[in-house]
Amino acid sequence: QVQLVESGGGSVQPGGSLRLSCAASGLPASVSVMGWFRQAPGKEREGVAGLYTRGSSTYYTDSVKGRFTISQDNAKNTLNLQMDTLKPEDTAVYYCAAAFWARNLLQPGEYNYWGQGTQVTVSS
Repeated sequence: QVQLVESGGGSVQPGGSLRLSCAASGLPASVSVMGWFRQAPGKEREGVAGLYTRGSSTYYTDSVKGRFTISQDNAKNTLNLQMDTLKPEDTAVYYCAAAFWARNLLQPGEYNYWGQGTQVTVSS
């Protein structure tokens, strides 16, 4: 059974940092892509960052470039998202996802497995 379990969400002031983690278990060996997505109230789910699990390339949506860093810890089967210089517009539920393959790593429709999400709130 595939499980993606996010943790690390919470409330932070603007300019602060959070580190999200996604513990993955039961993923088929053919999964080659993992990513982070977010969904704010009343908005569509959007891609935040993604990577190929067997490569070194990372991809980010423009609004988080230079502030967020996606990484993987293969020994722990964990996907991480370091979020720095957070802004109120980063407030959303953040989801971890996995795909067998994706041409566009920031496209939700390309992903096969999803976590339940973790809330991130940036407010003064």
